[in-house]
Amino acid sequence: MTEEHSSPIKTPKQLIIVVLVAFAVPIALAGFLSQLVTSGEHGIHENADAVLARIQPVGTVVLAEATGPKGMMTGEQVFNTTCKTCHETGLAGAPKLGDKAAWGKIIAQGEATTYGHAITGIRAMPPRGGNSDLTDDEVKRAVVFMAAKAGATWTAPPVAAVAAAPAAGSAPAAAAPAAAAAPAVAAAAPVAVASAAPAAASNGKKVYEATCIACHGAGIAGAPKFGDKAQWAPHMGHGVEGLYASAIKGKGIMPAKGGNPALSDADVKAAVDYMVAAAK
Repeated sequence: MTEEHSSPIKTPKQLIIVVLVAFAVPIALAGFLSQLVTSGEHGIHENADAVLARIQPVGTVVLAEATGPKGMMTGEQVFNTTCKTCHETGLAGAPKLGDKAAWGKIIAQGEATTYGHAITGIRAMPPRGGNSDLTDDEVKRAVVFMAAKAGATWTAPPVAAVAAAPAAGSAPAAAAPAAAAAPAVAAAAPVAVASAAPAAASNGKKVYEATCIACHGAGIAGAPKFGDKAQWAPHMGHGVEGLYASAIKGKGIMPAKGGNPALSDADVKAAVDYMVAAAK
């Protein structure tokens, strides 16, 4: 005769306890895991300076100083608008600003030789750093500015004083010719609109020669060489908007806006259009 299977629960009280435990254990386990994951505030005991250092931006943007009339830029202004792209990072072998070892060899050549190389170009460096608008004196001032950071004591060509503004008393006299010229300006407006496209192309050329030529002129550091259809083809395949974005924001070794943050987005796009047109 077989024994009937008996349950370990003998009384109603035991049944109630089992049911309560069946509910309580999963709830307690879930609460424990939640507490384990979310307990404590990370970094609450960190030093405030350490936290600020950890979350600080990875870089800063320094706008170039305003430039003066042609030939009136200081050495620092020329560096910020033209030389900075290569000489701040040591791109293509350019001696980095403040690197005494690299600049020592250049300073040893003397002022005249160094000026000559900066004006006419040498190896990867284009004439006048790629900015054909710079005068000889402006280039020399930039050279003196950079050499001084490495300990040289060269003397930069002086910046001539800017002509004084007209006296207040002369303003009424100038007002009449200006008013008389107003109709002529209004009449010329349609011509200005019609020539907008050529003006944009001209601006693109200027931006290229002032900023982009340093790398794209010779194909330095992997930059597609100006006018080389084969090198530009893969880049043009991304579409013009993709090229604009890369040029404005930077990509790979290429810095944002070619290293010249003073350029507007429109200037950068004009330069891209100019280089793309040359590669078609």
